[in-house]
Amino acid sequence: MFVRIVKMSFQPEKIEEFLNNFNTKKEFIRNSPGCRLLELYRDKTNPNIFFTYSYWDAEQDLENYRNSDLFKGVWAQTKVLFNDKPLAWSVDKVASLP
Repeated sequence: MFVRIVKMSFQPEKIEEFLNNFNTKKEFIRNSPGCRLLELYRDKTNPNIFFTYSYWDAEQDLENYRNSDLFKGVWAQTKVLFNDKPLAWSVDKVASLP
């Protein structure tokens, strides 16, 4: 299992639109084959910045999602709302303490 972390910064007036889009699509994203968890976080000091954490069984599952019509539609709606370049990391989970 690995984790995909994406940092996104939005135009302040576009945040509500992003949240509405995310809430509409989150179940579809989460139910993509190989996706085990999807979380959305908001920065405490800069409310324009959000992070998604998604847990995937395999890198190929993420690649399949990224090549899907679902991702292409979500990304097309989301990227026009940014006020800065998004950043993304793929990381392996080393430890987790519940």
